[in-house]
Amino acid sequence: MNNENDFSKLSIPREMLKTLSSMGYDKMTPIQSQSLPFVLDGKDVLAQAKTGSGKTAAFGIGILSKLDVKKFKIQSLVICPTRELSEQVAAELRNIAKFQHNIKVLTLCGGVAFGPQLGSLRHGAHIVVGTPGRLLGHLNKGSLDLQSVEILVLDEADRMLDMGFFEDIQKIISYMPTKRQTLLFSATFPDEIKDLAQSVQTDSVSIETITNEEANNIVEYFYKTPKREKFSTLTKILGEHNPLNVIIFCNTKIQTDEIAKELRQRDIDALAINGDLEQYERVDVLVQFVNKSCRILVATDVAARGLDIKELDMVINYDLPNSFEIYTHRTGRTARAGKEGVAITLCDEYEADKLDEYIDKKYIFREKDDLKEKRNFSMQPENKTLVIEGGKKNKIRAGDILGALTKEAGIKSVYIGKIDIFDRQSYVAIQKDYIAKAYTQLKIGKIKGKNFSVWVLE
Repeated sequence: MNNENDFSKLSIPREMLKTLSSMGYDKMTPIQSQSLPFVLDGKDVLAQAKTGSGKTAAFGIGILSKLDVKKFKIQSLVICPTRELSEQVAAELRNIAKFQHNIKVLTLCGGVAFGPQLGSLRHGAHIVVGTPGRLLGHLNKGSLDLQSVEILVLDEADRMLDMGFFEDIQKIISYMPTKRQTLLFSATFPDEIKDLAQSVQTDSVSIETITNEEANNIVEYFYKTPKREKFSTLTKILGEHNPLNVIIFCNTKIQTDEIAKELRQRDIDALAINGDLEQYERVDVLVQFVNKSCRILVATDVAARGLDIKELDMVINYDLPNSFEIYTHRTGRTARAGKEGVAITLCDEYEADKLDEYIDKKYIFREKDDLKEKRNFSMQPENKTLVIEGGKKNKIRAGDILGALTKEAGIKSVYIGKIDIFDRQSYVAIQKDYIAKAYTQLKIGKIKGKNFSVWVLE
């Protein structure tokens, strides 16, 4: 038996090995096995790996292995392009960090109040994960001290450059010691990434695992359809495939709202996510999509950056993307973890001249007339979501909510879905037939001896 990819081959604490095993991390992925020896050896690393390859654990294990919990200063900084990715990275780091008590991971992202972050910074942290804009805001205010940073991670660096963060990253780095370890992870290696690496790293080790990673099992269709018939083609596609969940990508914010509204009018459940939403609205939408309270997410590329949705049946490009690179990013969100996925792109007569770089690929080109209308078609989710006005700050845990619903309301756990707990709010997915019962019980009952406001997301 080949044990070369066992985490036990690494120089990491035994307690961490136990934690990784409990998380289901039994074997290293290609990016982990190739990068971790260099990361643990203190080398600068420039790594190319696609989303879902296990890169967060790759740099997370390195960060946490070297952390001195007794030194209550910021020892590592992870910069991410979006709030959502920052929160996902921080959650992963906290899970791995369970091997040792009192490791504090703090997120600093825009879209949330500045004040509570100031309070958290005053209490100190070992690791900070954040977005460039908010990190710079704290640095300008003098509330963030990066002089003790030993490891800097730039996660999804290509996306950060796409979003215009090059200068912000350079400014943030100017607040750090020049002697540090810098890890840069990117899905693509354009010249801009190479320039960035040269400016922030020293004698870096380049690692590329894209060719070694198992290709996503995606069936990709292109449907030619006149612009005026795009929406009807979209509904026919949904009727023919009836996916469990799907992201529909649009090129403009206005389109996301319009398409989601038209779908709902046809009894097809959909929510829109774009840059115009407030942070609490983004959270509401994403929680519902992930916990199966919504089956369709209509999104722009910017709004969808950093979303880590592990099981996605289908991706639909309502518009042809502006570049083949964006197309790859979009379609790569389906067929994760070895499962088959479907990617469908609608092309109107005005987009035909952009198809040249797609023609020679292994895509299936079809006409809209190949699709048949499915009468009385409906797409509705299996769950609805309850919101509880209480969260981590109130010491609420998932078990407290589960207990209130199973013991007090008498709802079997099989009808209770994903529970998400944030600082001041908690979300719980309930099978639709039991949502009224759950709402009534939580409204009149107590959690941990306290009453909390409760409502159902519609």
